Amino acid sequence: MLLELAADYNILRIDPVKAAFGAIALAVVYFFVARKAVPKVMKVLDERHDAIEGGIERAKRAEAEAEEIRQQYREKLEESHREYAQELEKAKEQRAAIIAEAREEAQAEAARIIESAKAQIEADRQQAFVQLRGEIGTLSTELASRIVGETLSDSTAQTRVVDRFLAELEQDESAKQAEVR
Repeated sequence: MLLELAADYNILRIDPVKAAFGAIALAVVYFFVARKAVPKVMKVLDERHDAIEGGIERAKRAEAEAEEIRQQYREKLEESHREYAQELEKAKEQRAAIIAEAREEAQAEAARIIESAKAQIEADRQQAFVQLRGEIGTLSTELASRIVGETLSDSTAQTRVVDRFLAELEQDESAKQAEVR
């Protein structure tokens, strides 16, 4: 019995109603998918594609901007180094000028002090010379009085004796200095 039923029923035979219903269902699904689902999926894919491409473009622009900023930073840094070197050179020149000026002032001050000291020494020498001359005059007058045995009370006579004595001393000293040379 089953064999008879199976012989009447061909599994490869297509039922036209089922085939028409399947084709209509397939057309409806295809129409629905083609009209509604595919555009939405394509839109989402396009948005993702744009987002990815846009992200890549934004990243490239950001990288270019970063490189430009980095280059500007390098240029500013180099300029700062040049300015620093110039300022340092100016400071060295100013330091050298200040040192030279201080040396000149110190040398001028030293020369002034030396001149002042020389003038003071000369004044002290003159004072000592005048004082010694007076003492030598007094001593020579006393000595002459003892040798001669009389007093030289006359001041003009004392002055002549002292002047003559000092002149002889100066001549003797000049002769000694000439011999040394």
